[in-house]
Order: sequence, then structure tokens, then C-alpha cells
Amino acid sequence: MKKSLIYTRTGDDGTTSLVGGRRVSKTDLRLEAYGTVDELNAQLGMLSALLPSEDKEKALLRFVQHRLFAVGAYLATDLSCTSLPAAGQVGADAVSRLETAIDRMDASLPRLEAFVLPGGTLAAAVCHVCRTVCRRAERRMLALEEAGVCPVDTHVKQFINRLSDFLFVLSRRLNILAHESEIFWDKGCK
Repeated sequence: MKKSLIYTRTGDDGTTSLVGGRRVSKTDLRLEAYGTVDELNAQLGMLSALLPSEDKEKALLRFVQHRLFAVGAYLATDLSCTSLPAAGQVGADAVSRLETAIDRMDASLPRLEAFVLPGGTLAAAVCHVCRTVCRRAERRMLALEEAGVCPVDTHVKQFINRLSDFLFVLSRRLNILAHESEIFWDKGCK
């Protein structure tokens, strides 16, 4: 079996192919969207590496990483000339799984009465980085719709929106489990 080439040279001119074959600029809005999803996936990999192996949220993070690959496939597919493969679909079940985890974790946390600053443990701080990248990915996807490039599936939008909520709640949980005080916004900046 011949080893596959890592480099193809086809992108040397600053273009790349969407699923379906159409070539677009590497600065295309669609690439910005799925590139940000890829960045989020990489950040989640770092977060997962920081969690203890027995942490029950580690398996959910792995599930999320797989679903983010599906989101990337969805965003990379030119639906005007090819159909979406099953691997690129994100369903209501993925959204529901995040909502269940959010509700479970939030029930064990103290009531939130102020804005929380990113920080605390290293894992919680990385969780906040993931949350902000997730919000950027959401903005990039919405920009695709606003620019008329392509519609974005409702479940994909819901999944990304819930994921940022999940990451916020997870950051709080990680600090509480480590007996690290949450850092609340000092409105007086004292």
C-alpha cells in the first residue's frame, strides 16, 4: 500500500476545493467558518488533555469533537452541486445531549449572581478560550447566511450555540471541583 501524500500542491495558488469540487479562495467566508470550527476542535483537544482521565465530561468532549468534524464537513460541502454525506449531519440529538449535560452540571453549581471573569485553574481558563472560539465560529457561520453564501442548518446553529453555554458551565464546574474561587467582575474596577 502506497503512503498518501501530505502535500498536493493544488493549494499553492491560494485556492482550495470544497466538497463537490468547486475551487474557492482560501480567504472565502466558508473557509473562515470551517477553519474556526477546526480551531475550536484543536482547543477542545487541549482542554481534554488537561482533564483527569476519570472526568465524566471527557467523553462528552470527545463526542463534541466528532460532531465538530461533522460541522466542518457540512460547512465545506457545496450543496449546490453535491449532497451532504451522512457524516456531515448534526441532529437534534446532539443538541439535546449538550442541554442535558448543561442542566446536570448547572444543578450542582452555586447560583450565578455576577459576571465571571475567565481564569481559575488552567483547565477552566482553557475552557473559556474554547468558549470564545466557539462564539467566533458561530459568528462566522451566521456571516455565511447574511452574505447569502449558504444557509446554515438549524441544528448546526443550535449545537454551536449550546456548546458555548456548555463550555461556560464546564469552566465553572472545573473551578468548583478544584476548590478554586470564581473570579467575579468588579464593576468598580477596584
